[in-house]
Amino acid sequence: MKVTLCTSCELGQTDFAVRLTGALAAAGIAAEVGGTDCMSGCTRASTLAFRATGKTAYLFGDVTADDLPDLVTFARLYDAAPDGVLADARPLGALRGKAIARIPG
Repeated sequence: MKVTLCTSCELGQTDFAVRLTGALAAAGIAAEVGGTDCMSGCTRASTLAFRATGKTAYLFGDVTADDLPDLVTFARLYDAAPDGVLADARPLGALRGKAIARIPG
């Protein structure tokens, strides 16, 4: 799985990518975490995306450092879903309301 953080957004200009990498690794989730310049989610900054080959991709906005545990929960569920579609978003806590887009794989 690949996680991309907008580096134009405030969160992308901190050590959050390093913290997310460590949290995912500690949870046993294999992920490549990186950044890219402007993901065009400026009205919902800070943004990040999850994607994996053959799976639905997700874009989240209004993400803060406090969302780290919910992002790990999302990554665990996403990793386990064969097509990337989550049957129930309730375990995502506040992250549930921060989804901007779900892009079919």
